[in-house]
Amino acid sequence: MSAHGDLTWTDVCALDALVPERGAAALVEGHQVALFRLADDSVLAVQQRDPFSGANVVSRGIVGTVGDVPAVTSPMHKQVWALATGECLDAAGKEPQDLRSYPVEVRDGVVRVAVS
Repeated sequence: MSAHGDLTWTDVCALDALVPERGAAALVEGHQVALFRLADDSVLAVQQRDPFSGANVVSRGIVGTVGDVPAVTSPMHKQVWALATGECLDAAGKEPQDLRSYPVEVRDGVVRVAVS
């Protein structure tokens, strides 16, 4: 764990450990986080808990885009969220609920997440 700026970063995994266009779950400072490595090798992170079902399954969702916005579709009830912001893009007939998003950086091949 290291701090720079006003964020405290936690090393999570090597970038190479993440499969492009797939999610992976991580426990970061007590927070369940869903990490997504995109085709351009950028990495985005949102909360792992699906607010509609209460299950920690977001990392198992289908990665794609809505327009040109990287998104994930819940494996439970098919809600769609923007990966960069956590904004609910399609609530599948329910009241939208956003996901918490987390800052991510890749430094020297290591994925780092700030949860505070």
